[in-house]
Amino acid sequence: MVFSVRMFEPDFQILCEDGPVLVVNKPPGLPTQAPPGIESLETRIKAFLKARDNPPHDVYLGVPHRLDRPASGAMVFATRRRTTQKLAKQFEYREVKKLYWACVEGRVDPIEGTWQDHLWKVYGKPQAEVVPADHPEGRLAVLHYRTLTVGPWGTWLEITLETGRTHQIRVQAASRGYPVLGDSQYGAKTPFGPHYEDERLRAIALHARTLEFVHPGHKQAVSFTADPPDFWPTIEGSSPVA
Repeated sequence: MVFSVRMFEPDFQILCEDGPVLVVNKPPGLPTQAPPGIESLETRIKAFLKARDNPPHDVYLGVPHRLDRPASGAMVFATRRRTTQKLAKQFEYREVKKLYWACVEGRVDPIEGTWQDHLWKVYGKPQAEVVPADHPEGRLAVLHYRTLTVGPWGTWLEITLETGRTHQIRVQAASRGYPVLGDSQYGAKTPFGPHYEDERLRAIALHARTLEFVHPGHKQAVSFTADPPDFWPTIEGSSPVA
C-alpha cells in the first residue's frame, strides 16, 4: 500500500503501514535520528503519528536500522517495542535483504563483481577508511554489485551488501576511484541534486531501493520498493549494460 506524500508530511512518503510496522521512503539530507532539538526522520514521523492519531500518551517509535543522512530510500520503523526487537534481530543476523542503487563517477570495470575490504570507523568522526587486513580495528566489508547503465555522469550500480559497515558503499566505491555522485566527503567532484549552502542538507546518489524482511506479526516475507528522488539521473541518455 502506497500513500500519496501530499496526504502526510511533505518530505517523506509512507510505503506501507501494517499494524505496528511502518515502512517509509527516507528523503536525503535528513538524519535518521538526531540529538534532542534537531530535526530527524524519527521526529517527523513521531509528529505525524501524534497529529494523526492523537494518542493520550507519547508516541513510541522504534528504529531498528539507519541510513546515512545524505542517502535516501526504504526504511522500516515500529510503533511497538516488541516489534522493534524482532526487527532489530533480523538486521543483526543479516536476515533482511537490502538492495541499493548508487550512481558513481567513472566507468566501473569490471561491470559486475565483488568488493572486499577491511574498514575502520574513524574515532570521533562520521567517517570510515579502508585499512590493511591486519589493522587491529579493521572489520571485513563485502558487497556485490552489477552495472545497470552508464551515462555521461558515470555508472549506475545495483548493490547488495553482505556486511553492514559505516559508510560501506561510499568508502568501498571511492577507494576504487568511483565516488558516489555528490559525496564530497569521499572525494566526489560531480555535484548531485539541489544545492544547499548547508552541506548537511545535500544529497548523494545512494538510495535504498528495496527492503525485504519477515513481518513480525503474520510471519510472512514482505518486500518494499522505494523510488529515488526525482532529481536522480534518467535512463534517457544512458546505455544499458548486459
